[in-house]
Amino acid sequence: MPLRMVKAAHPRSKFTRAKAAELFAALAADRPDPRTELDFVNPFTLVVAVALSAQATDVGVNKATKKLFAVADTPEKMLALGEEGVAAYIKTIGLWRGKAKNVIALSRKILEDFGGEVPRTRDELVTLPGVGRKTANVVMNEAFGEPTIAVDTHIFRVSNRTGLAPGKTPDHVEAGLERITPIEFKKGAHHWLILHGRYVCKARTPECWHCAIADLCAYRPKTRDPAGDGFSGACAP
Repeated sequence: MPLRMVKAAHPRSKFTRAKAAELFAALAADRPDPRTELDFVNPFTLVVAVALSAQATDVGVNKATKKLFAVADTPEKMLALGEEGVAAYIKTIGLWRGKAKNVIALSRKILEDFGGEVPRTRDELVTLPGVGRKTANVVMNEAFGEPTIAVDTHIFRVSNRTGLAPGKTPDHVEAGLERITPIEFKKGAHHWLILHGRYVCKARTPECWHCAIADLCAYRPKTRDPAGDGFSGACAP
């Protein structure tokens, strides 16, 4: 009798839908107007900025693109710069040679295949050089208002640490977040989670003592304020 392969189930959320709604409501109250920290002026410059941000900080990308976007904010202008021209603006960003090549290639493809307009669907966006699923989700969310969730290192960490959407890969976490996030919070979920991970639920030491969702989070043990004040309010373990 042939053996049947059984696919391992993805870890399940430790949250009910109601508890997830409570978590996102707390994050929304903490950051009422979440948005990307990458600077951009239109969908095209957003695609470029997000593509450049791989293995780089938003602050570093913004410093480079401030001058780049001042002279090239359309695919036509970017192509006119050429690969070496783009490279001259982004040499402070990691992997700048490959990224300059991708920026020129995606600019050409947008012009040739999409009439100069950034495509609005994930399937089309991921055909652009240097654009993967995460970048496509960011562009769809920020530029076109779609309720997509792009799982970066911060969202991956927060989702696993809190128990909201545990998973071994970004795709697993994204699927988990899609299942557990109430529809009314899906548009902002990406931003709330990434900003929370960047400024509070940090990689080395999460700052539980001033966390808006510490009372809901599954992480143990909670960290204490190094100033010696322990926890405050909802942050009690």
